[in-house]
Amino acid sequence: MNEPKMLYQKRSDYYAARKEKLSHRINQLSNVRLITFLAGCGLASFFYMTHKTSWSLGSAILTAVSFVTLVIWHQNLKTRKNYIQILYENYDQSLKRLTGEWKSFLDKGEDFKDPSHPFSEDLDLFGTNSLFQWITTAKTFRGREKLKECLTVAPLEVETILERQEAIKELSGNLNWRQRFLAEARMAKNPLNSPKAIIEWAKNVDSSYLRMGVLILARALPIMTVSFLLLYFITAKVSFWYPLTGIIIQSIILFVGKQRGKALNAVYSYKENIRVYEKMLERFEKRSFKSDCLQALKKDLYDRDNKPAFEQIRKLSGLADLIANRNNAVFLIINILTLWDIQCMIALESWKEKSGRSLGRWVETIAELEALSSLATIHFDHPEWGFPKITSEEGITAVRIGHPLLSGSICNDISIQKRSGILLITGSNMSGKSTLLRTVGINLVLAYAGAPVCAQTFSCSVLQLYTCMRVSDNLGENISSFYAELLRIKQIVSASKASSNIFFLLDEIFKGTNSQDRHAGAKVLIQQLSKAGAMGMVSTHDLELGDMERESDRRIRNYHFREYYKNDEIHFDYKLRPGISTTRNAMYLIKMAGIDVDGLA
Repeated sequence: MNEPKMLYQKRSDYYAARKEKLSHRINQLSNVRLITFLAGCGLASFFYMTHKTSWSLGSAILTAVSFVTLVIWHQNLKTRKNYIQILYENYDQSLKRLTGEWKSFLDKGEDFKDPSHPFSEDLDLFGTNSLFQWITTAKTFRGREKLKECLTVAPLEVETILERQEAIKELSGNLNWRQRFLAEARMAKNPLNSPKAIIEWAKNVDSSYLRMGVLILARALPIMTVSFLLLYFITAKVSFWYPLTGIIIQSIILFVGKQRGKALNAVYSYKENIRVYEKMLERFEKRSFKSDCLQALKKDLYDRDNKPAFEQIRKLSGLADLIANRNNAVFLIINILTLWDIQCMIALESWKEKSGRSLGRWVETIAELEALSSLATIHFDHPEWGFPKITSEEGITAVRIGHPLLSGSICNDISIQKRSGILLITGSNMSGKSTLLRTVGINLVLAYAGAPVCAQTFSCSVLQLYTCMRVSDNLGENISSFYAELLRIKQIVSASKASSNIFFLLDEIFKGTNSQDRHAGAKVLIQQLSKAGAMGMVSTHDLELGDMERESDRRIRNYHFREYYKNDEIHFDYKLRPGISTTRNAMYLIKMAGIDVDGLA
């Protein structure tokens, strides 16, 4: 068992044991709470029946205080158990990721699938058995989106990639912090929704609630009304019209203006999000980090008074708690007497004026941390994988590169440089051509995200990646697979005309036409892309395309996979070799399907 797996197993067992101990304590406390309640009620009743009123009252008060204390303690233990349960699940999930059981993970990123994206569909970045399903630990709405952006949008600046690498290395070494940071997001009872509305709300300050006249009126009116009400009950000199007039005025103030109710309800509806943001930021801000990327993220969280973001969000979270009971029928009386809604609006607008414009930035910081933490999982789980070297010399060079999602993937060496920019891969069916293309593509995605790659060494320049590998009919738009392939190729050609910084992956292009047109079309396309300075890899069954190596003065180079036969069975070694393929296996595979090839005319 390797070191990460041993550590995951050890932590998983530890939290499983803690969970059991907490369950036992919670059960004991439930029994104590019941006994306390019954004993207190019995004792108070006994003293009451024996005419010891003061003793009975004292027993009732002591029972109530003890019971409430036990309820709070019980609730805290349940919350703690829930947190421990989540930590246990985090480590258990990490263990499953290492043992190949990650394909059962529920978050597959299906909502990010985009057939129009230049490469995400072909490289299985989202959906069942995808890269996203394998690595994601992000739970907030923006965190998932940020990870998606890291996988689909390559940074233009090399410095950005290098800074991400350093952050990922540091986060990888902080396993316990990463798991607890993730646990804070998972403490939410419901999936965290988009923060867009609350961010927009926080930006827009209604300054009318902050005017001096409104502030004085909001504070003075409740004091006067409550004072008149108390005096009415204490002395007969105060008429009931005084408190009644105050109550009527305050009721009119409260129930005029629906916008206030919408604003308060909006804050309350995001109460769970806000609490999660508070806890996650607190985890981050109380931890010291060395990498420039993480230090910059932390520095951006403090306001002009040097107050940390989590304390500012905690205040908003507290205001959300104050709003929680505003629709309660009993609370309506308190609301009228104190102008509670107005007091909440004043507090909220005051918070927005000071901190509101920063909320979006704080949410983005959390999202960035979640994305980096997800990518850091790769480095921790596979310390033998290397971080890519991002170079200014255009091209890709890899030693022992393998597919990160395939257990026991066969590794190969590749070198693609500007002067010999296109590899033509031939080979029989199932020999590994398409897998090699996806291997290079998905490792490029990881490299640009700042993550380690499944290779001994890997260097590349920042390239614009395009693929045409897995196209299908679009019945909704009445598009055939062949036409869909043409649209994708048109996208690649247009990109190569606009920039020479293009890397493409083409798998068996022009499958939907006859062999003569397929050969002619593929040859013209490859020549055009080569002339434009684009680099890439092309897999094909068309062995005649191998002549292009000589015709292009080796700007296009031939490589192949081959198979061998043993005990009347076909085998593949998935090793990339120079030159054109010399073997075919289609007829053998047809015979394996039960078709009598020898009997065909």
